[in-house]
Amino acid sequence: MDKNSNPHVLKKIPLSLRHHMTIPWASFIKSKNIPAKNASLQERASIVGRIGILMLSCGTGAWRVRDAMNKVARKLDLTCSADIGLISLEYTCFSNNQSYTQVLSLPNTGVNTDKLNILEHFVNNIQDDFSSLTIGQIHHTINYIQNRPKQYTPLTSGLAAALACSAFIFLLGGGIPEMICSFIGAGIGNYVRSILGKHAITTIVGVAISVATACITYMFAFRIFEFYFHILAQHEAGYIGAMLFVIPGFPFITSMLDISKLDMRSGLERLAYAIMITLIATLVGWLVASLVHFRPANFLPLGLSSVTLMLLRIPASFCGVFGFSIMFNSSKKMAAVAGCIGAIANTLRLELVDLTTIPPAAAAFVAALVAGLIASMVNRYNGYPRISLTVPSIVIMVPGLYIYRAVYNIGNNQIGIGALWMTKAALIIMFLPLGLFVARAILDKDWRHFD
Repeated sequence: MDKNSNPHVLKKIPLSLRHHMTIPWASFIKSKNIPAKNASLQERASIVGRIGILMLSCGTGAWRVRDAMNKVARKLDLTCSADIGLISLEYTCFSNNQSYTQVLSLPNTGVNTDKLNILEHFVNNIQDDFSSLTIGQIHHTINYIQNRPKQYTPLTSGLAAALACSAFIFLLGGGIPEMICSFIGAGIGNYVRSILGKHAITTIVGVAISVATACITYMFAFRIFEFYFHILAQHEAGYIGAMLFVIPGFPFITSMLDISKLDMRSGLERLAYAIMITLIATLVGWLVASLVHFRPANFLPLGLSSVTLMLLRIPASFCGVFGFSIMFNSSKKMAAVAGCIGAIANTLRLELVDLTTIPPAAAAFVAALVAGLIASMVNRYNGYPRISLTVPSIVIMVPGLYIYRAVYNIGNNQIGIGALWMTKAALIIMFLPLGLFVARAILDKDWRHFD
């Protein structure tokens, strides 16, 4: 297990109750005063595995994890072969007719783009960093990265979700009442999810409780607006926006990218995880909607001109992507860069759908392609991981509304309508990572080939 995938949580759990046992990485240190390249196979392999499992804990895909492990292995004069999943990896290192195998696992999965950025810089600079360091010094450096706390408190994460979901609901066609109620519902919902995460509550329970909290909070906020400001009942449809903070954008996108590189184990595990989260969220949302008699009707027309709508979509897309990036623990600067990419790509997608006859799935492909190309150029300039820029910039394009309407209609025995919405959602979800794949293939020769 990766000891510090969430170190502050694990310290509170008695050792006898932990299902994933802590790996004593310090016990691998035998050669205290010699360069790492001259250490034993076991010691050098422990560095490779630890880098890999730490990369995996950040939520990135198998291709990126394997690439990092290979870079470290080459520097340590090792040959590495790895099999990578969602929360576990098995790898073997070879050196001088000997081999050493380890199996490592995580207690849970999540996304931490800040730690991913630091890890990538560490791995990319190994030529200098590993030139004279000992095994102990390398483990000490990894300890520092691994123990790095999240940048944002649950309150800040709640506000980020509130900003993202209120912008999301505007982009879907909602007005001011829906945006305000979604802001309140999503903010409290994600705050609750963050608190539950700090107490190591299992993923399904955390998602279910946070979604239910968000929907119920939206309902109370809506009833207050309805009573005091006499807003129309049709504004209730915005409750969908209050639960969109649980969209598993990272596993959805990375699953398709892994599958495209034939990392089937990782891709299928990530896809299964994303589907599980989506089903739990939509089913809980449907149950709450049934209890309070909400239904996902069409939004009332905003009455805005095409130019005005386009100009408003740019800052709304920026705010949505910025909020999701903060939820992924990106630095404010990284989140702002992702927000700018998303503002361009998502506005382009929406305008293509409105002003041309291009299908929504094709528009999503074009937007993801543009986002991927821009992110690749930004990566060459400041070194931010592409995945940390592209996924937040296109997660706002994941059709959460379509998925929810599919489950809602199927739950009400309207199978044909539900299947139609699900098909629309599936097409868009498949085309989003395809756009990123093409962008990466165009600009990255390593991605274009297998070796």
